[in-house]
Amino acid sequence: MRTLPLWVIIPVKPLDEAKSRLATSLSPEQRALLARELLTHTLQVVGQVPAVTQVMVLTRQPGPVDLVADRAVQLVEEIGNAGLNPALLAAAHLAIEQGAQAVLILPADLPMLAVGDLERLVALADPPPVVVVAPDRHHEGTNALLCAPPSLIEYQFGPESLRLHQAQARLAGARLEVCDLPGLALDIDLPEDLDLLRSQGPDFLPPDLGLTG
Repeated sequence: MRTLPLWVIIPVKPLDEAKSRLATSLSPEQRALLARELLTHTLQVVGQVPAVTQVMVLTRQPGPVDLVADRAVQLVEEIGNAGLNPALLAAAHLAIEQGAQAVLILPADLPMLAVGDLERLVALADPPPVVVVAPDRHHEGTNALLCAPPSLIEYQFGPESLRLHQAQARLAGARLEVCDLPGLALDIDLPEDLDLLRSQGPDFLPPDLGLTG
């Protein structure tokens, strides 16, 4: 992967819509704060990975502009309401037009993500053609997806996405790699995810969230 231009695409919901399934645990203001902190953390980690050529933030609203203004990040607006997978495909084609030969789709809700996690994932992608998937902690969803070349498969984020992405890789005749790491496994969607994160210690939670006591 050192010789391939690798683009990271980070899909981000409008901050005032983020983490709606945490409504029983957090106020709207807390959910927006959590989403901002998670995106900031993701950008910081990605920015330290030498193999990354360019970072895209894909969003339906300009909410994250202030978070990416001082970073080498391309902000791409999601057009229409076709859904996440078509929007990711459009972003991948834009990356291809600008020279990308590999794309890593990385959600912005992985609080334990570390530079070493992404370096190990990227290392599995040589040589292409290849699909690298990082499972969530339930081994049902996909918490990171690297495709080289970017248009190798159809993106299948949603229910049972891990199984669907693996099937897509086999259908394409591509090498399939699974990168199962703790730092990639925990995404924050439900109250029990937040409880698990809190059990890891206060360093993983924004101090203003009011959950570290």
